[in-house]
Amino acid sequence: MTSRSFVSRPAVHAWLMLLPALVLLAAFTYWPIAGSVWESLHTQAPGVDPMFSGADQFAALLDDPVFLQALRNNFWYALVTVPVSVMLALAMALWVNERFAGRGLLRLAFFTPTILPMVAAANVWLFFYAPDIGLFNQLLGAVGIAGRNWLGDVETVLPALMVITIWKEAGFFMIFYLAALQSISPEQRDAARIEAPSAWYRLRRVTLPLLAPTTLFVVVNALINAFKLVDHLFVLTRGGPNNASTLLLYYLYEVAFKFQDISYASALTLVLLALLALCSALQFWFSRKRVHYR
Repeated sequence: MTSRSFVSRPAVHAWLMLLPALVLLAAFTYWPIAGSVWESLHTQAPGVDPMFSGADQFAALLDDPVFLQALRNNFWYALVTVPVSVMLALAMALWVNERFAGRGLLRLAFFTPTILPMVAAANVWLFFYAPDIGLFNQLLGAVGIAGRNWLGDVETVLPALMVITIWKEAGFFMIFYLAALQSISPEQRDAARIEAPSAWYRLRRVTLPLLAPTTLFVVVNALINAFKLVDHLFVLTRGGPNNASTLLLYYLYEVAFKFQDISYASALTLVLLALLALCSALQFWFSRKRVHYR
């Protein structure tokens, strides 16, 4: 009896310590997911009880041109912003990890976009992209090149948004790379310099393999951000022109809060979660033999 109580007390104490986190996790993660699953399988109209509709909401997604357009937009958006942000963050971290005068100011300059609220940053870039008085068109006009309506043209609106995302996120990911670089022991650095005098060879064969866990973490977070960063859409484009800048999460917001179609929005939510889970699983699977934790 004494032995049982001795064993159970730490377990009870541990569960009590975990209880607040478990309650919050259940209330704000698992319960909303369960609610989304239930809502996606039912249709609901004002004043009418919910009716079971099965997979009809998901089948409707395949015939929804706006959803398919948003899916294509998000694919290209992630395909460009994720690798460019990660490579730029790595390059900046390698640069500011060296010893030189003004290194602290350069780190601050790289990290400053990260601490700006997304809405404030979007308003700054709105001035850059303005068709008549925008900074970019003013610079182009100074050299005799006609400006463009960057946010009003189907061909340029998505690349313009990609530039903002890369500018905003590269400094954030730089911090993780910088921390990982500083965790490499001086003995490993000295051994690498002795074995390989070439800086490029040391980068490929020593530094990048040691940074593999950080790279995996950064890539997964960059991919998630590519599907959830929509604040600037409210300020800059609102999905236009002609849905050329509509992303999945912004379309989900419109369906849920603008069109008040909760069932369809729940189906969109589950599709978005499934896409993110699939992409993350593939990243972990492909990197399982290349990522080694020390």
